[in-house]
Amino acid sequence: MDSKERVRRALAHEPVDRIPIGFFAIDFDTVERLLGHETYLRAKAKSQIAFWEGRRDEVVESWKEDTIELYRKLDFVDIVNVGAMASGVAPPNDYEPEKVRRVDATTWEADDGRVWKYSEITADLTLMTQTIPEYTDADFARDEVPLPPDPSVFEAVDAIIEALGDRHFILGPSGGEAGMVMLGDMAHGLMLYALQPDVVKQAIAYQTRMGTYQDEYYLRPGTDGVLWGTDFAATSGPFMSPRMFREFCLPSIKARVAAVKARGHSVLKHACGNNWKLLDMFVEAGYDAYQSIQASATMDLAAVKARYGDRLALWGGVRVENLVSGTPDDVRGDVATAMQVGAPGGGFILGTTHSVAVGTKFDNFMAMLDAYSEWSERAARLY
Repeated sequence: MDSKERVRRALAHEPVDRIPIGFFAIDFDTVERLLGHETYLRAKAKSQIAFWEGRRDEVVESWKEDTIELYRKLDFVDIVNVGAMASGVAPPNDYEPEKVRRVDATTWEADDGRVWKYSEITADLTLMTQTIPEYTDADFARDEVPLPPDPSVFEAVDAIIEALGDRHFILGPSGGEAGMVMLGDMAHGLMLYALQPDVVKQAIAYQTRMGTYQDEYYLRPGTDGVLWGTDFAATSGPFMSPRMFREFCLPSIKARVAAVKARGHSVLKHACGNNWKLLDMFVEAGYDAYQSIQASATMDLAAVKARYGDRLALWGGVRVENLVSGTPDDVRGDVATAMQVGAPGGGFILGTTHSVAVGTKFDNFMAMLDAYSEWSERAARLY
């Protein structure tokens, strides 16, 4: 059984030869330990700064070569996600770099006043200030048709699919999920759901329509599915009430899931946070799998499995907190528990909450892989 068949059978709750394994992403510091050299792959700040500096080809070459090298080394990992940031879709090869100047060691500023700060903890750039326009219905034309993207934006994606797509289950880019649209930053965007609901609905309808148009180009030949990454909740619960989520977001999500599935792709959903109040709608939306399952936000894998495991494939089990701050024994314990509660009845993929994040201890990462090797075939017999 190859990885493609193994993951497809897991998504369909059918027996597998071993429990599949995959990750939303493996961030650059772990990649560098595995490959023995520097990389732009999942180096979000480093890649963005290089794009600003006009070094696009250097970044794209790293994304291509290092993804292929990484998953040839980790050839037992079943899923390769090239739809995440700093791993796939890139600026076109004739792009004009945005004019951004470095203010100091941790600060960058654009001509329009936007300011980014670098975080040592996440190795990422955070947009600190921006001008938020006043939105109206006129900003979201009902008859607009997007221009096709320049094919060079898929240079890395297509090269990775060609090299790895015959063996691995490939999650690639799409026209986007559209459901929870934020006009401006999150605080402002959430307020607009209450203050300008008609404009927000028009924006969601616009992005839903644009996404379905863009699927024709972004759903690349050779990909098996998409993994959408917008979070809907914090650790305490959803960003908005379930009633508002059903009214504003769910119709778009259902439409986008249906459009992607009509093109023969699976739709998997990454969602950190406490999503208990939304999981019925995850099922209704038609998601094939729920990835992340954050135990530290009360999303206990055994409890989710008991209530939703017959309707959603579940992907996770290893706490990112343990990868970053725990011990190898903590991680091995996560794998053992996840296999014992996730595998029965099928529909389970081992992975981490969120990702193999920046700051992961290499010994912990290797302990996860060792424990997976010990458990993968044994747990498959629990189906």
